[in-house]
Amino acid sequence: MGDPVGEHTSRLQRQEREIKLLQDEIERLRDPQQLNFTSSQLDELREENSRLKYRLNILKASLQEEMSTNGKAMLNINQCLQQIFGKAISIAYPDLENPPLSVSPNQQAKFGDYQCNSAMAMSQMMKAKGQKVSPREIAEKVIQNIPNNEFIERTEIAGPGFINIHLKRMFVSKLLSNLLVNGVQPPPLVKKKKVIVDFSSPNIAKEMHVGHLRSTIIGDSMCRLFEFLGYDVLRLNHVGDWGTQFGMLIAHLKDKFPNYLSVSPPISDLQSFYKESKKRFDEDEEFKKRAYQCVVKLQSKETDFIKAWNLICDVSRNEFQKIYDCLEIRIQERGESFYQDMMTAVVKEFEEKGLVELDEGRKIVFAPGQSIPLTVVKSDGGYTYDTSDLAAIKNRLFDEKADIIIYVTDSGQAMHFQVVFAAAQLIGWYDPKVTRVEHAGFGVVLGEDKKKFKTRSGDTVRLMDLLEEGLKRSMDKLKEKERDKVLTPEELVKAQRAVAFGCIKYADLSHNRINDYVFSFDKMLDDRGNTAAYLLYAFTRIRSIARLANIQEAVLRKAAETTEVLLDHEKEWKLGKCILRFPEILQKITDDLLLHTLCDYLYELATTFTEFYDSCYCVEKDRQTGEVVKVNMWRMLLCEATAAVMAKGFDILGINPVQRM
Repeated sequence: MGDPVGEHTSRLQRQEREIKLLQDEIERLRDPQQLNFTSSQLDELREENSRLKYRLNILKASLQEEMSTNGKAMLNINQCLQQIFGKAISIAYPDLENPPLSVSPNQQAKFGDYQCNSAMAMSQMMKAKGQKVSPREIAEKVIQNIPNNEFIERTEIAGPGFINIHLKRMFVSKLLSNLLVNGVQPPPLVKKKKVIVDFSSPNIAKEMHVGHLRSTIIGDSMCRLFEFLGYDVLRLNHVGDWGTQFGMLIAHLKDKFPNYLSVSPPISDLQSFYKESKKRFDEDEEFKKRAYQCVVKLQSKETDFIKAWNLICDVSRNEFQKIYDCLEIRIQERGESFYQDMMTAVVKEFEEKGLVELDEGRKIVFAPGQSIPLTVVKSDGGYTYDTSDLAAIKNRLFDEKADIIIYVTDSGQAMHFQVVFAAAQLIGWYDPKVTRVEHAGFGVVLGEDKKKFKTRSGDTVRLMDLLEEGLKRSMDKLKEKERDKVLTPEELVKAQRAVAFGCIKYADLSHNRINDYVFSFDKMLDDRGNTAAYLLYAFTRIRSIARLANIQEAVLRKAAETTEVLLDHEKEWKLGKCILRFPEILQKITDDLLLHTLCDYLYELATTFTEFYDSCYCVEKDRQTGEVVKVNMWRMLLCEATAAVMAKGFDILGINPVQRM
């Protein structure tokens, strides 16, 4: 048998290529006067142009049909409506180039399910061309040209020209049944792109602190999103494992443990070891000279010095791994040292293209539009972070062949990456229209006093201390709710870890990453409001409904295939639509990399479910005996669909829900 997925993908790719060729040809024929054609040739070209446009529209429609009918995938309703209204607008106003297309969920149910708000902007565009047409007239003409489809029940015009869209209930019911039968599936990919996410990035010989928390959590969640969508994802940990500081560390190691080559030195407390060596480096000129000599020997890759460097790196790696194990982070280390041998070639390439300037012994590169240069070679001949980041981006573009590269670091590094990206474009390594290279910056973590998060003594908070405190507090919270009396010891520990690490992750991800956020254990462990604690308890409650009604999983699976999901009650309808917005949410996050949108959606889904559950009986019991009298199976299926989407949302956020809490 053939591979149906492969055949489907291949067909989509062929159609995409043909669409691109046709679009290029149409663009070439757009202004034939510039090509010096005769009048008869122009007529022929216009005919050819019309045929090409017709063929292009047929292909686009075929492509969209291929994508929308890919059986198991969850359908992005917003995207489908955009295609429908995009087509209606192009038929109604074929001469309007790049008309605005705006479709969004309606905030008030009484006005419909979705709303198209293109008419006002189109009216302004036409006014600028000397055509006076009211938004309401435009909306009416657009509605008249809506193609036949299975989505829309009816439309109506409101206010100055808003088009309110009412979905067909049977269509929504069908999508919910598809979700229940096939699970939460990603949309089909036209092309499986390679994504590299650079995140976490602690420094060797220094402990991970709260400042590394955001990069680690945000970067991991972005990777999980792209992995779910079917991309080929490379998770990279660009650790600081090279440079001057290793000279002082190795010099201190040789002094303190002269037999380090034969006996493994006890340097598990690297923080103290680093502080000792730094103190000597700052105060002892003789030690500083030896430290610089060690740097030279390390860079020359002398065996004993490489071994000392590896010893120090291994101790750090072991400490980092404890953090990654707690947070269930998968990441591949590829530190600054990995790119050392590439730097000479990078500098040479910039020099050969005449892009390097000399400045007081330094070699610098000015990128267009940037006020500060990159220093690619220091006055002493050494390389810099700028050089290593240029070598890294070149490796990722050419060796890894990445289509998307995302750097997850604090916003303080935004300018640095802006200049690096500009230099990479200047030398011709990538075109931003083809390859997406982006810095996903984030704000700092603040204490409850709204100042930078530190210990009472003023030190930076160790990340392991923070995680251990989270475990302690989550256990206290579970015992306060007397969960220790109903859960087995094993279940209690699972719940403790799920609450502790889930709350720490969610507290970070639920805030817009661009902003600073206040770290508060009390708020994140509160089981009211938009917190992981609330969502985890809500999820556990939903999962327990079928169990308490004594409905077996096999029965639910059978019902998913045979039972229509009725949406007659307003709360059923509201919940059904909310469940199906999941693909829209993921599309938005893929575009802007703002993960708090998913947190907001999960909170909305949980509260919408609560409204539904409070108004619609799923299981009816005898008030005296407590026995199940009636099961409303379609409502049980709505419970299952809600739980399935919540579980996938948790998975993307890196949160582990448990069945019992």
